[in-house]
Amino acid sequence: MASKFKGVMQSPVTPLKEDFSLDLQTFEKVIDFHIRTGATAISWPHHKGESLNLTIDERKYFAEAAVRVANARVPVTIHVSALAVEDTHDLARHAESIGADGILAITPYIWSLTPDSIYNYFVRLCESIELPVLSYNSPSYLAGVKMSSELIERLVCKLPNFIGVKEASFNSETFIEISRVALKLNPDFAMLTGVEFLLPSVPLGGVGCYSAAGSICPNLCLQLYKSCISGEWEEARILQNKVTRIWHLFKDQYPSSLKGGMVIMGRPVGPTRSPLPTADAERCKYIQSELEDLGILESEPYGW
Repeated sequence: MASKFKGVMQSPVTPLKEDFSLDLQTFEKVIDFHIRTGATAISWPHHKGESLNLTIDERKYFAEAAVRVANARVPVTIHVSALAVEDTHDLARHAESIGADGILAITPYIWSLTPDSIYNYFVRLCESIELPVLSYNSPSYLAGVKMSSELIERLVCKLPNFIGVKEASFNSETFIEISRVALKLNPDFAMLTGVEFLLPSVPLGGVGCYSAAGSICPNLCLQLYKSCISGEWEEARILQNKVTRIWHLFKDQYPSSLKGGMVIMGRPVGPTRSPLPTADAERCKYIQSELEDLGILESEPYGW
């Protein structure tokens, strides 16, 4: 069940018109661009896609578009996390009804939860649908709420459709322990890293990443993945350093800065919604200078 969730899984941005309404036509271009440039899967909407700034109806509308445009060329997973648990279940059922290949869910945020509370949350979610479910572990975004290896072990033992994790704690010990426990119970468990930290994760059981930089440099991200899975470690080290430099370029004012970078690459996707700022001219000028220095403008596709 988990074998389809690997490689460079692209998490698209959410294009907006100047009045901040959804731009469906450009979103369709974004999905198609990612698939044509080597994405192994599509997963929408993450923080990169401004998920917290979208209404439930908007998320359903673009989820339908993502599945339709992908047209079974690659798997599509839908991020269903919401502040209200019932909204999460609503989005999960909707994802199943439109033919998505799986869902992704973060631990409930804002609240300070016990491990049992998180366990019960995922049990209820997984048992409400038949789709594969991946969890999203990101303590830095969740006031320290995290998924421990012990919790992952309980969920893997209990739930046949709990098949992977987006491990975004960026803590090596956490990744190693979750990988060790989960892969012992399910050799096909999908260990995925948040953003493209593939070099440190693949030797420890990682099978891919949720891509941030892929909106700018899909060729480079795919090269990094291929180098890692083929064991070309020196080449992978060079590529990882380059990708990491690009990630840090966009990490500041993310995802606004990323949308600014897409303009530079000939793929404008509009502004970001408040409270996120739209990248200013000075920031975009700096981004362009750095991309030129890295050779990205010459080595990566321009336009759609």
